[in-house]
Amino acid sequence: MSAHLQDIEVRLPNRPGALADLGQALGGAGVSLEGGGVFTHDGRAVAHYLVDDGPAALAAATAAGLGPAVVRDVVMTRLDQETPGRLGTLTRLLGNAGVNIQVQYSDHAGNLVLLVPDEDAEVCRAALGGWDQGRSAG
Repeated sequence: MSAHLQDIEVRLPNRPGALADLGQALGGAGVSLEGGGVFTHDGRAVAHYLVDDGPAALAAATAAGLGPAVVRDVVMTRLDQETPGRLGTLTRLLGNAGVNIQVQYSDHAGNLVLLVPDEDAEVCRAALGGWDQGRSAG
């Protein structure tokens, strides 16, 4: 597995088997899924998966004709899973820093995966640099 994980976003066709097609295309290309899921809103399905080979994932999704797809870098951190309210504390810290979180999910190892606009990534990483998962911020 590559040390540089990325998020692939695929707008899936609204039909049975579309997710299977994506899974088979990525698997056939040797792309490992490290977290993510599919979310449907207003009849549109959008898949977000953390992948170990972004370029290969993008090529596979495109070759399978599954709709618009894009690969982007993510920001990752940890939360103390035993302490209620940690997600709110962390995301308030980021919101106060002006970071707009577009997508949030967890990977298979329990890391928090954040997709933020490119222009917010540096500020997000800087804010997370002082984040202590075991203590409240502010």
